[in-house]
Amino acid sequence: TQKEIAAVITHAAFYAGWPKAWAVFNLAKEVWETGEGDLPYEEEAMRAHAKRMVFPIGAPNDGFAQYFSGRSFLAPISTSQVGIFNVTFEPGCRNNWHIHHKGGQILLVTGGRGWYQEDGKPARALAAGDVVNIPPEVKHWHGAAVDCWFQHLAVEVPAEGASNEWLEFLPTEDYASL
Repeated sequence: TQKEIAAVITHAAFYAGWPKAWAVFNLAKEVWETGEGDLPYEEEAMRAHAKRMVFPIGAPNDGFAQYFSGRSFLAPISTSQVGIFNVTFEPGCRNNWHIHHKGGQILLVTGGRGWYQEDGKPARALAAGDVVNIPPEVKHWHGAAVDCWFQHLAVEVPAEGASNEWLEFLPTEDYASL
């Protein structure tokens, strides 16, 4: 299945390296043609986004919905050794300001357009292929552009005692000014 191919490529990337894995992702997207009937999404824009993605959109991110403005979706890619989760944001969706204590996080942008911002710094536009290294203890947020679906792999950097601290919403006027 498409999900199994994505999992194999992700696991192989740890041995072959991410640059080679990105080349395989692009090849897999050319080879794997998802038909309209294979997609469970009712919304046309969501189906169109899913057709361009290697990783599945996943289930509604209900467990963390209180920390997002808009809908997000979560698909675990790997939960052994290193946690890797595919996070998909609908247009305009973003998460609250938050801090990763101890381990930090790495974002590997796989599709769409979005934003990343650290506290006190200007927001950075994100597109497929971008990588964001988020050190521990850095207050930040990330999410979709107002008019585009956005998807990234969130790699949780392992550390003893690692945790997330969810903070305030990003004010709508701040987001709208991007």
